[in-house]
Amino acid sequence: MSSLANKRILLGVTGGIAAYKSADLVRRLQDAGAEVQVVMTAAAQEFITPLTMQALSGNPVHTTLLDPEAEAGMGHIQLARWADLVLIAPASADFIARLVHGQGNDLLTTICLATAAPIAVAPAMNQGMWRNASTQANVAVLVERKIQVFGPAAGEQACGDIGPGRMLEPLQLVDAAARLFSTGALAGKKVVITAGPTREAIDPVRYISNHSSGKMGYALAQAAAEAGAQTVLISGPTQLAAPQRVEFVSITTAEEMLAASLRHVNECDVFIAAAAVADYRPAHIATQKIKKTADEHMTLELVKNPDIVASIAALDPKPFTVGFAAESENLLAYAQQKLERKNLDLIIANNISTEGIGFNSDDNAVTVMTKNDQQELGQRSKQQLARDLIAVIAQQLITQQ
Repeated sequence: MSSLANKRILLGVTGGIAAYKSADLVRRLQDAGAEVQVVMTAAAQEFITPLTMQALSGNPVHTTLLDPEAEAGMGHIQLARWADLVLIAPASADFIARLVHGQGNDLLTTICLATAAPIAVAPAMNQGMWRNASTQANVAVLVERKIQVFGPAAGEQACGDIGPGRMLEPLQLVDAAARLFSTGALAGKKVVITAGPTREAIDPVRYISNHSSGKMGYALAQAAAEAGAQTVLISGPTQLAAPQRVEFVSITTAEEMLAASLRHVNECDVFIAAAAVADYRPAHIATQKIKKTADEHMTLELVKNPDIVASIAALDPKPFTVGFAAESENLLAYAQQKLERKNLDLIIANNISTEGIGFNSDDNAVTVMTKNDQQELGQRSKQQLARDLIAVIAQQLITQQ
């Protein structure tokens, strides 16, 4: 499977004759499984029309920073959060200079300032402009800031010159983008992840559950696989498709999730408990549907479910154990208590009362806590957050070695 499958690529197109290649690039990215949104600068629109890019991408093309309709929903911020990768191809000398100096005077530069996703540029310009000391200094700054620079290639240019400055071909850019998602940070490691809700039956048609969509756990499983890990995803009932390159285990109840976790934890390096496990289950499950009566109240006796992450953390030896703390108040205090009480190596805390993040949403924002440190990861897509969390976990494993 391509590392671009299901990835969200925001393609920025700036002014230059190489913009004609961006049309083919959209199609090639889609062929690799990516979803593409296009942002065009004013100069880019002199070389290729937004209508062409819209027809190819299947999405409206974004061209204006101060669009009243888009800005009613903070359009540029939404795009910045939506992207798994911001790829600027072609990237003109002017755009590179503005990016280096942190300008936000159009939609594309503003997105670059606001996004938490990786940024890559594919330079395209005359060979003299590429060789200019200012351009070379600007590119060096981009590299220092961990912005990827794809190319340029050398050869005959539109102006008749021969030398470096040609934008890489679309397939080369697709390959370069795909490599960004295959980090190898967990190569040779086994990672077990729980995800989604559990369902605790009351009778044959009713159950106790919660609002977990499973999106965070599934994104973590995909990110772990991209990082090279042998990945096992143990999931409660969700509406999500199982990630590819991941061993998928379907369960329903908390007890089934614990049993599956214990089966797969052997030789496991990392255990991530992202599931929203029901704390309690009915003490007795009715064999037939409970009929409604004239009584105004019905009483259910509940018993406590097993604590899955604590059970894994109590093993000897235990894997590097990661828990989640989804709280509506006293977030950091409760997360710290849970970290210590359950003998976790790392805990990911998120405030479920904050609008736009958490259960059923596509975004999240968390605080990552260890016994000695904490790190804020601001609001971003769950896919991007998952990759950032896997990078943090991989670094923690290196530190412990």
